[in-house]
Amino acid sequence: MKVLPAVKESRELKDQVIEWRRHLHRNPELSFHEEQTSQFIYETLESFGNLELSRPTKNSVMAKLTGSEKGRVLAIRADIDALPITEENDVDFISQNSGVMHACGHDGHTSMLLGAAKILSQKKDQMKGEIRFIFQHAEEVFPGGAEEMVQAGVMDGVDAVIGTHLWSPLEVGKIGIVYGPMMAAPDTFFLTVTGKGGHAALPHQTIDSIAVASQVVTNLQHIVSRNIDPLGQLVISVTKFTGGTTHNVIPGSVELCGTVRSFDPEIRDQAPLLMERVIKGITEAHGAAYEFKYEKGYRAVINEDNVTRLLQETAEELYGGESVEQMKPTMVGEDFSAFLQQTDGCFFFTGARNEEKGITYPHHHACFTIDEDALERGVAMFVRTAEKMLGKKEEVTV
Repeated sequence: MKVLPAVKESRELKDQVIEWRRHLHRNPELSFHEEQTSQFIYETLESFGNLELSRPTKNSVMAKLTGSEKGRVLAIRADIDALPITEENDVDFISQNSGVMHACGHDGHTSMLLGAAKILSQKKDQMKGEIRFIFQHAEEVFPGGAEEMVQAGVMDGVDAVIGTHLWSPLEVGKIGIVYGPMMAAPDTFFLTVTGKGGHAALPHQTIDSIAVASQVVTNLQHIVSRNIDPLGQLVISVTKFTGGTTHNVIPGSVELCGTVRSFDPEIRDQAPLLMERVIKGITEAHGAAYEFKYEKGYRAVINEDNVTRLLQETAEELYGGESVEQMKPTMVGEDFSAFLQQTDGCFFFTGARNEEKGITYPHHHACFTIDEDALERGVAMFVRTAEKMLGKKEEVTV
């Protein structure tokens, strides 16, 4: 298969992209605190030339590349924040910030977009229109940085937006494509069940908050199995159950929290109403009381078909049809959805798993890492997609 310039250029830049990734991995910063990270990105972009740089928010960076002729506007996004996890990897570029780790691949996302910006910045005269390289802060913490950047105007006039996520379940060398719903809307709930505490040997004198709340946990799953269309997609998970102080005391109250994941806006709106109906019924039946709080998170990531098709064709063109994996939606959330509210776009997966190298840990794990061979593919995907959307026909063969 013919090697396209985007593949050749990304391979030539591979060592530099890996170096950027390792620098970022050594120096992770939490959401809304990416001061050094954003400064490193800014200074690196500044060294490329031909880019107009700005700081849309305190800890984000945007670089504009304006072509020699008017045309469409493409935005490419990478997230830059890390997680509050203590790293357990044995590598020479392990996190130097105690309790903070790039455990989701954002260091790789950032380095891939830096690589694409470096390559494309040298093709200014070959471009029609504008490319906006968006380095977004605070993807991991609601309300997220994407919405802030949208409000700051980074998407004004944009015709299409793309982004990628390095994906540990997908083998390195693969590009994962999802048409339509891709990532779920992640909501959060908090529940306090209040009964009447007392001696564990005299349960009849109490209203056992643990027993009541346990029934709530079990019956919330009936919403998924019996109140929602089986073809609909809904996850309700109780992830925290806290109560009690010792073995012989029934606590007066317990606290729970968890997450609700969905794609369909109607199902999303139904979920808290159905949950409270269950909670109210069970607590009242046992003489207990409750407080229920429900917080909506990011919207679902819904890919637009035309842009998604373009990315699939790009992957096939660069690496052959066998490189493309048609994937199912995932219930993980992503605030890339804020950009998709403004224009058509597509979020795709870049495979980062390699069982032969032992790179198999899931996202948000203390031993998470990526196969760095994946980075050059992400760079090439960004570069070639930009060329196909904005390149002059006489200079770029589609």
